[in-house]
Amino acid sequence: MDNITILGAGRVGAAMALDLARDGQFRVTVADRSEPALDRLAARGLPVLQGDLGSAEGVRAAVRGADLVVGAVPGAMGFATLRAVLEAGKPMVDISFFEEDPFLLDALARERGVTAVVDAGVAPGCGNLILGALEQELDSITRFQCLVGGLPRVRTWPYEYQAGFSPADVLEEYTRPARYVDHGEVVVRPALSEAELVDFPGVGTLEAFNTDGLRTLLHTVAAPFKQEKTLRYPGHAEKMRLLRDTGLFGRTPVAVGAASIVPMDLTARLLFPLWQMAEGDEDFTVMRVQVEGLKDGRPRVREFQLLDRCDRASGTSSMARTTGYTCTAVARLVASGRYGRKGISPPEFLGRDGCWPWVRAELAQRGVVFRER
Repeated sequence: MDNITILGAGRVGAAMALDLARDGQFRVTVADRSEPALDRLAARGLPVLQGDLGSAEGVRAAVRGADLVVGAVPGAMGFATLRAVLEAGKPMVDISFFEEDPFLLDALARERGVTAVVDAGVAPGCGNLILGALEQELDSITRFQCLVGGLPRVRTWPYEYQAGFSPADVLEEYTRPARYVDHGEVVVRPALSEAELVDFPGVGTLEAFNTDGLRTLLHTVAAPFKQEKTLRYPGHAEKMRLLRDTGLFGRTPVAVGAASIVPMDLTARLLFPLWQMAEGDEDFTVMRVQVEGLKDGRPRVREFQLLDRCDRASGTSSMARTTGYTCTAVARLVASGRYGRKGISPPEFLGRDGCWPWVRAELAQRGVVFRER
Protein backbone atom coordinates (compact mmCIF):
# COMPACT_ATOMS: atom_id res chain seq x y z
CA MET A 1 0.00 0.00 0.00
CA ASP A 2 2.12 2.86 -1.28
CA ASN A 3 -0.48 5.63 -1.59
CA ILE A 4 -1.94 6.94 1.67
CA THR A 5 -4.61 9.62 1.88
CA ILE A 6 -5.13 11.40 5.18
CA LEU A 7 -8.55 12.92 5.76
CA GLY A 8 -8.07 15.98 7.95
CA ALA A 9 -5.22 18.50 8.02
CA GLY A 10 -5.60 19.70 11.59
CA ARG A 11 -2.93 19.57 14.27
CA VAL A 12 -2.99 15.77 14.57
CA GLY A 13 -3.62 15.06 10.90
CA ALA A 14 -0.67 17.24 9.90
CA ALA A 15 1.65 15.45 12.33
CA MET A 16 0.58 12.10 10.90
CA ALA A 17 1.11 13.25 7.32
CA LEU A 18 4.65 14.46 8.00
CA ASP A 19 5.51 11.29 9.91
CA LEU A 20 4.26 8.93 7.18
CA ALA A 21 6.02 10.94 4.48
CA ARG A 22 9.34 11.38 6.22
CA ASP A 23 11.16 8.26 4.97
CA GLY A 24 9.79 8.26 1.42
CA GLN A 25 8.13 4.87 1.80
CA PHE A 26 4.65 6.27 1.13
CA ARG A 27 3.18 8.88 -1.15
CA VAL A 28 1.00 10.85 1.26
CA THR A 29 -1.86 13.10 0.15
CA VAL A 30 -3.78 15.22 2.65
CA ALA A 31 -7.41 16.21 2.08
CA ASP A 32 -9.28 18.94 3.95
CA ARG A 33 -11.56 21.87 3.21
CA SER A 34 -9.28 24.37 5.00
CA GLU A 35 -7.02 26.12 2.52
CA PRO A 36 -4.65 27.57 5.19
CA ALA A 37 -4.16 24.13 6.76
CA LEU A 38 -3.42 22.58 3.38
CA ASP A 39 -1.08 25.43 2.43
CA ARG A 40 1.07 24.71 5.49
CA LEU A 41 1.51 21.09 4.39
CA ALA A 42 1.98 21.97 0.73
CA ALA A 43 4.84 24.23 1.83
CA ARG A 44 6.45 21.10 3.33
CA GLY A 45 6.23 19.35 -0.05
CA LEU A 46 3.12 17.23 0.52
CA PRO A 47 0.41 16.81 -2.13
CA VAL A 48 -2.87 18.27 -0.91
CA LEU A 49 -6.49 18.06 -2.01
CA GLN A 50 -9.12 20.60 -1.06
CA GLY A 51 -12.61 19.21 -0.77
CA ASP A 52 -15.72 18.81 1.36
CA LEU A 53 -15.27 15.81 3.64
CA GLY A 54 -18.71 16.42 5.11
CA SER A 55 -20.37 14.53 2.26
CA ALA A 56 -20.00 10.92 1.14
CA GLU A 57 -19.30 12.13 -2.40
CA GLY A 58 -16.51 14.38 -1.17
CA VAL A 59 -14.94 11.56 0.84
CA ARG A 60 -15.11 9.12 -2.07
CA ALA A 61 -13.51 11.68 -4.37
CA ALA A 62 -10.72 12.31 -1.86
CA VAL A 63 -9.82 8.63 -1.42
CA ARG A 64 -10.16 7.54 -5.04
CA GLY A 65 -6.42 7.09 -5.56
CA ALA A 66 -5.62 5.75 -2.10
CA ASP A 67 -4.39 2.29 -1.18
CA LEU A 68 -4.94 3.12 2.52
CA VAL A 69 -6.94 5.90 4.18
CA VAL A 70 -6.11 7.49 7.53
CA GLY A 71 -8.97 9.33 9.24
CA ALA A 72 -8.44 12.46 11.35
CA VAL A 73 -11.76 14.28 11.08
CA PRO A 74 -13.82 15.60 14.04
CA GLY A 75 -15.88 13.00 15.84
CA ALA A 76 -19.22 14.31 14.58
CA MET A 77 -18.10 13.42 11.04
CA GLY A 78 -16.25 10.21 11.90
CA PHE A 79 -18.85 7.48 11.49
CA ALA A 80 -20.19 8.81 8.18
CA THR A 81 -16.63 9.27 6.91
CA LEU A 82 -15.66 5.72 7.84
CA ARG A 83 -18.78 4.37 6.12
CA ALA A 84 -18.03 6.32 2.93
CA VAL A 85 -14.44 5.03 2.88
CA LEU A 86 -15.58 1.44 3.35
CA GLU A 87 -18.23 1.84 0.65
CA ALA A 88 -15.38 2.91 -1.64
CA GLY A 89 -13.64 -0.38 -0.83
CA LYS A 90 -10.65 1.23 0.91
CA PRO A 91 -8.94 0.02 4.11
CA MET A 92 -8.77 2.62 6.86
CA VAL A 93 -7.04 3.48 10.13
CA ASP A 94 -9.05 6.05 12.07
CA ILE A 95 -8.75 8.22 15.18
CA SER A 96 -12.06 10.09 15.11
CA PHE A 97 -14.02 10.16 18.38
CA PHE A 98 -17.44 9.28 16.98
CA GLU A 99 -20.33 8.26 19.20
CA GLU A 100 -21.76 5.43 17.09
CA ASP A 101 -20.87 1.75 17.53
CA PRO A 102 -18.15 1.00 14.93
CA PHE A 103 -19.23 -2.63 14.71
CA LEU A 104 -22.36 -1.44 12.89
CA LEU A 105 -20.00 -1.19 9.91
CA ASP A 106 -18.32 -4.57 10.43
CA ALA A 107 -20.49 -6.36 7.86
CA LEU A 108 -19.80 -3.64 5.28
CA ALA A 109 -16.04 -3.86 5.82
CA ARG A 110 -16.12 -7.65 5.53
CA GLU A 111 -18.27 -7.48 2.42
CA ARG A 112 -15.74 -5.12 0.81
CA GLY A 113 -12.88 -7.30 2.07
CA VAL A 114 -11.02 -4.48 3.81
CA THR A 115 -9.40 -3.80 7.17
CA ALA A 116 -10.69 -0.92 9.30
CA VAL A 117 -8.91 -0.08 12.57
CA VAL A 118 -10.82 2.42 14.70
CA ASP A 119 -9.83 4.44 17.79
CA ALA A 120 -6.16 4.14 16.83
CA GLY A 121 -4.87 7.01 18.99
CA VAL A 122 -3.35 7.34 22.44
CA ALA A 123 -6.70 7.10 24.28
CA PRO A 124 -8.65 5.33 23.11
CA GLY A 125 -5.86 3.39 21.49
CA CYS A 126 -2.74 2.57 23.50
CA GLY A 127 -4.72 1.50 26.56
CA ASN A 128 -6.71 -0.88 24.35
CA LEU A 129 -3.51 -2.28 22.82
CA ILE A 130 -2.03 -2.87 26.26
CA LEU A 131 -5.15 -4.60 27.55
CA GLY A 132 -5.41 -6.79 24.46
CA ALA A 133 -1.76 -7.82 24.86
CA LEU A 134 -2.18 -8.65 28.55
CA GLU A 135 -5.26 -10.75 27.75
CA GLN A 136 -2.81 -13.14 26.07
CA GLU A 137 -0.29 -12.99 28.92
CA LEU A 138 -2.57 -13.38 31.95
CA ASP A 139 -5.01 -16.19 32.62
CA SER A 140 -7.77 -13.69 33.40
CA ILE A 141 -8.26 -9.93 33.74
CA THR A 142 -9.95 -8.61 36.88
CA ARG A 143 -9.50 -4.84 36.60
CA PHE A 144 -8.57 -2.26 33.98
CA GLN A 145 -8.15 1.45 34.62
CA CYS A 146 -6.87 4.14 32.30
CA LEU A 147 -6.25 7.72 33.45
CA VAL A 148 -5.26 10.07 30.62
CA GLY A 149 -5.20 13.73 29.70
CA GLY A 150 -3.53 16.34 27.54
CA LEU A 151 -2.79 19.63 29.31
CA PRO A 152 -1.07 22.97 28.70
CA ARG A 153 2.26 23.42 30.44
CA VAL A 154 1.20 26.90 31.56
CA ARG A 155 -2.02 27.10 33.59
CA THR A 156 -3.98 30.15 32.48
CA TRP A 157 -7.14 31.33 34.26
CA PRO A 158 -10.07 30.70 34.01
CA TYR A 159 -10.09 27.23 32.41
CA GLU A 160 -6.41 26.19 32.68
CA TYR A 161 -6.89 24.16 29.53
CA GLN A 162 -6.04 24.19 25.83
CA ALA A 163 -7.42 21.74 23.28
CA GLY A 164 -4.72 19.58 21.73
CA PHE A 165 -7.31 18.09 19.36
CA SER A 166 -10.73 19.10 18.01
CA PRO A 167 -12.38 21.33 20.65
CA ALA A 168 -15.76 19.97 19.54
CA ASP A 169 -14.61 16.51 20.62
CA VAL A 170 -13.59 17.92 24.01
CA LEU A 171 -17.15 19.15 24.52
CA GLU A 172 -18.37 15.69 23.49
CA GLU A 173 -16.27 14.25 26.31
CA TYR A 174 -17.96 16.65 28.74
CA THR A 175 -21.54 15.98 27.59
CA ARG A 176 -21.68 12.35 26.44
CA PRO A 177 -22.80 10.02 29.29
CA ALA A 178 -19.88 8.06 30.69
CA ARG A 179 -20.00 4.27 30.87
CA TYR A 180 -17.82 1.95 32.91
CA VAL A 181 -18.03 -1.59 34.26
CA ASP A 182 -18.46 -2.31 37.97
CA HIS A 183 -18.88 -5.89 39.25
CA GLY A 184 -19.54 -7.00 35.69
CA GLU A 185 -22.36 -4.53 35.06
CA VAL A 186 -22.26 -1.51 32.76
CA VAL A 187 -22.81 1.64 34.83
CA VAL A 188 -23.84 4.95 33.26
CA ARG A 189 -22.89 8.21 34.96
CA PRO A 190 -22.86 11.82 33.78
CA ALA A 191 -19.61 12.96 32.24
CA LEU A 192 -17.38 14.94 34.64
CA SER A 193 -18.71 12.93 37.62
CA GLU A 194 -16.86 11.12 40.43
CA ALA A 195 -13.88 13.47 40.37
CA GLU A 196 -10.82 12.47 42.38
CA LEU A 197 -7.33 13.85 42.90
CA VAL A 198 -4.41 11.77 41.63
CA ASP A 199 -0.66 12.47 41.92
CA PHE A 200 1.69 11.91 38.97
CA PRO A 201 5.51 12.02 39.12
CA GLY A 202 6.87 14.99 37.22
CA VAL A 203 3.45 16.66 37.05
CA GLY A 204 1.93 16.87 40.53
CA THR A 205 -1.73 16.62 41.46
CA LEU A 206 -4.35 16.31 38.73
CA GLU A 207 -8.07 15.70 38.77
CA ALA A 208 -9.57 12.56 37.22
CA PHE A 209 -13.25 12.36 36.24
CA ASN A 210 -15.55 10.11 34.26
CA THR A 211 -15.76 10.37 30.48
CA ASP A 212 -16.96 7.84 27.92
CA GLY A 213 -13.52 6.51 27.03
CA LEU A 214 -13.93 2.74 27.31
CA ARG A 215 -15.90 2.54 24.07
CA THR A 216 -15.40 -0.92 22.51
CA LEU A 217 -13.69 -2.21 25.68
CA LEU A 218 -17.10 -2.24 27.34
CA HIS A 219 -17.90 -5.42 25.41
CA THR A 220 -14.76 -6.84 23.78
CA VAL A 221 -12.75 -7.69 26.91
CA ALA A 222 -14.21 -9.71 29.79
CA ALA A 223 -13.29 -8.10 33.11
CA PRO A 224 -15.53 -7.28 36.10
CA PHE A 225 -14.02 -3.82 36.60
CA LYS A 226 -13.18 -1.45 33.74
CA GLN A 227 -12.92 2.33 33.81
CA GLU A 228 -11.32 5.24 31.99
CA LYS A 229 -11.07 8.77 33.39
CA THR A 230 -9.91 12.03 31.85
CA LEU A 231 -7.27 14.16 33.58
CA ARG A 232 -7.31 17.94 33.96
CA TYR A 233 -5.93 20.48 36.40
CA PRO A 234 -7.97 20.51 39.64
CA GLY A 235 -11.10 22.66 39.39
CA HIS A 236 -11.60 22.40 35.62
CA ALA A 237 -14.33 19.75 35.89
CA GLU A 238 -16.42 21.86 38.28
CA LYS A 239 -16.36 24.79 35.84
CA MET A 240 -17.47 22.52 33.00
CA ARG A 241 -20.26 21.06 35.13
CA LEU A 242 -21.42 24.60 35.92
CA LEU A 243 -21.65 25.45 32.21
CA ARG A 244 -23.35 22.18 31.38
CA ASP A 245 -25.88 22.28 34.20
CA THR A 246 -26.73 25.89 33.37
CA GLY A 247 -27.76 24.63 29.94
CA LEU A 248 -24.92 26.18 27.98
CA PHE A 249 -24.06 22.81 26.41
CA GLY A 250 -27.66 22.27 25.32
CA ARG A 251 -28.55 21.51 21.71
CA THR A 252 -32.17 22.66 21.76
CA PRO A 253 -32.62 26.17 20.29
CA VAL A 254 -33.50 28.93 22.77
CA ALA A 255 -35.42 32.07 21.79
CA VAL A 256 -33.39 35.23 22.49
CA GLY A 257 -35.45 38.17 21.34
CA ALA A 258 -36.24 37.54 17.69
CA ALA A 259 -33.35 35.10 17.29
CA SER A 260 -33.21 31.35 17.90
CA ILE A 261 -29.85 30.28 19.32
CA VAL A 262 -28.47 26.81 20.05
CA PRO A 263 -26.67 27.19 23.41
CA MET A 264 -23.89 24.77 22.46
CA ASP A 265 -23.10 26.79 19.33
CA LEU A 266 -22.74 29.98 21.33
CA THR A 267 -20.67 28.28 24.03
CA ALA A 268 -18.38 26.74 21.44
CA ARG A 269 -17.94 30.09 19.69
CA LEU A 270 -16.86 31.67 23.00
CA LEU A 271 -14.79 28.79 24.40
CA PHE A 272 -12.83 27.63 21.37
CA PRO A 273 -10.73 30.81 20.98
CA LEU A 274 -9.84 30.58 24.68
CA TRP A 275 -8.79 26.95 24.24
CA GLN A 276 -6.83 27.46 21.04
CA MET A 277 -3.12 26.65 21.23
CA ALA A 278 -1.13 29.61 19.95
CA GLU A 279 2.31 29.61 18.35
CA GLY A 280 4.86 28.69 21.01
CA ASP A 281 2.35 27.21 23.47
CA GLU A 282 3.53 23.95 25.01
CA ASP A 283 1.54 20.95 26.22
CA PHE A 284 2.10 17.54 27.75
CA THR A 285 0.28 14.21 27.81
CA VAL A 286 0.07 12.10 30.94
CA MET A 287 -1.31 8.56 31.06
CA ARG A 288 -1.46 5.70 33.53
CA VAL A 289 -2.80 2.28 32.56
CA GLN A 290 -3.22 -0.35 35.28
CA VAL A 291 -4.24 -3.93 34.57
CA GLU A 292 -4.86 -6.46 37.33
CA GLY A 293 -5.35 -10.15 36.72
CA LEU A 294 -4.41 -13.69 37.62
CA LYS A 295 -1.54 -15.83 36.37
CA ASP A 296 -1.18 -19.41 37.60
CA GLY A 297 -3.62 -18.59 40.40
CA ARG A 298 -1.57 -15.64 41.69
CA PRO A 299 -2.53 -11.95 41.38
CA ARG A 300 -0.55 -9.77 39.01
CA VAL A 301 -0.57 -6.00 38.48
CA ARG A 302 0.96 -4.36 35.41
CA GLU A 303 1.22 -0.58 35.14
CA PHE A 304 2.25 1.54 32.16
CA GLN A 305 2.99 5.25 32.57
CA LEU A 306 3.49 7.91 29.94
CA LEU A 307 4.62 11.51 30.35
CA ASP A 308 5.23 13.12 26.99
CA ARG A 309 5.97 16.77 26.22
CA CYS A 310 5.68 18.78 23.02
CA ASP A 311 8.54 18.78 20.54
CA ARG A 312 9.87 22.35 20.77
CA ALA A 313 12.14 21.95 17.75
CA SER A 314 9.35 21.03 15.33
CA GLY A 315 6.48 22.72 17.16
CA THR A 316 4.56 19.42 17.25
CA SER A 317 2.22 19.28 20.23
CA SER A 318 2.37 16.35 22.60
CA MET A 319 -1.22 15.38 21.83
CA ALA A 320 -0.41 15.33 18.12
CA ARG A 321 2.67 13.19 18.86
CA THR A 322 1.01 10.66 21.14
CA THR A 323 -2.21 10.35 19.14
CA GLY A 324 -0.76 10.81 15.68
CA TYR A 325 2.27 8.56 16.02
CA THR A 326 0.18 5.74 17.48
CA CYS A 327 -2.03 6.02 14.42
CA THR A 328 0.88 6.10 11.98
CA ALA A 329 2.40 3.03 13.63
CA VAL A 330 -0.88 1.17 13.14
CA ALA A 331 -1.10 2.49 9.57
CA ARG A 332 2.34 1.04 8.86
CA LEU A 333 1.21 -2.32 10.27
CA VAL A 334 -1.78 -2.37 7.92
CA ALA A 335 0.13 -1.03 4.91
CA SER A 336 2.84 -3.66 5.31
CA GLY A 337 0.38 -6.53 5.72
CA ARG A 338 1.51 -7.27 9.29
CA TYR A 339 -2.10 -6.74 10.34
CA GLY A 340 -4.86 -7.58 7.90
CA ARG A 341 -7.93 -8.82 9.75
CA LYS A 342 -10.95 -7.99 7.61
CA GLY A 343 -13.76 -6.04 9.18
CA ILE A 344 -13.77 -3.58 12.08
CA SER A 345 -10.85 -3.87 14.49
CA PRO A 346 -10.58 -1.82 17.68
CA PRO A 347 -7.00 -1.60 18.99
CA GLU A 348 -7.49 -4.39 21.54
CA PHE A 349 -7.75 -6.81 18.60
CA LEU A 350 -4.28 -5.71 17.48
CA GLY A 351 -3.03 -6.16 21.03
CA ARG A 352 -4.28 -9.74 21.02
CA ASP A 353 -2.42 -10.34 17.76
CA GLY A 354 0.92 -9.30 19.25
CA CYS A 355 1.11 -5.79 17.76
CA TRP A 356 1.63 -3.81 20.98
CA PRO A 357 5.43 -4.36 21.26
CA TRP A 358 5.86 -3.14 17.67
CA VAL A 359 3.67 -0.07 18.17
CA ARG A 360 5.42 0.68 21.46
CA ALA A 361 8.81 0.48 19.77
CA GLU A 362 7.66 2.79 16.97
CA LEU A 363 6.49 5.31 19.55
CA ALA A 364 9.75 5.05 21.49
CA GLN A 365 11.73 5.82 18.33
CA ARG A 366 9.82 9.12 18.22
CA GLY A 367 10.38 9.87 21.90
CA VAL A 368 6.97 8.72 23.13
CA VAL A 369 7.99 6.31 25.88
CA PHE A 370 5.78 4.07 28.01
CA ARG A 371 7.46 2.99 31.24
CA GLU A 372 6.32 -0.28 32.76
CA ARG A 373 6.34 -1.84 36.19
